[in-house]
Amino acid sequence: MGTHGPIPKRSEERRRRNKDDGPALAKAPAGPVDIPDLPAPDPDWHPIATDWYLSLQDSGQAAFYQASDWATARYAAELMSRLLKSDRAPNGQLVAALNSVMGSLLTTEGDRRRARIELERKPATQAVPASVTAIADYRSSIGG
Repeated sequence: MGTHGPIPKRSEERRRRNKDDGPALAKAPAGPVDIPDLPAPDPDWHPIATDWYLSLQDSGQAAFYQASDWATARYAAELMSRLLKSDRAPNGQLVAALNSVMGSLLTTEGDRRRARIELERKPATQAVPASVTAIADYRSSIGG
C-alpha cells in the first residue's frame, strides 16, 4: 500500500515544479470494467456486505484486481457480514482489521491516491445558468 500521512491531491490539482512526483501514476477509467466470472455473494451475508462486494465489480479499480484480490474481497465481505450480524458491540480491533483489508483493496479514493492510482472521472456536463437562458429567450423574442 502507499504511504501514510495526508491524502495526496489528484494529479490535476498538483503543481509541483521542484520535485519529482515519484512512481508513475496509473490511471483507469471509472466505472465497470471487464472482469472474470466471479463467485456470487454468499446468500447468508449481511445486505451491506453483499452491496459492498457487488460494488467492487462495478468500480474502476477492479481493472487492477487479480484472482487473489477477489478472494481477499470475499474474505472482507465475510468478515464484514459477521461484524454486522453480531449481537455484541463492534470490536475495535476487528473494525481496524476490516478497514485494513478494505484499504489493501484500494476501495476508497484516499487509498488509491496513496498507491498513485486514479480513476478518471467522467466530465460533468456544464449546465447553462437560468439567467443566460432567460436573456437568450428575451433576445430571440425581440428579434435579436
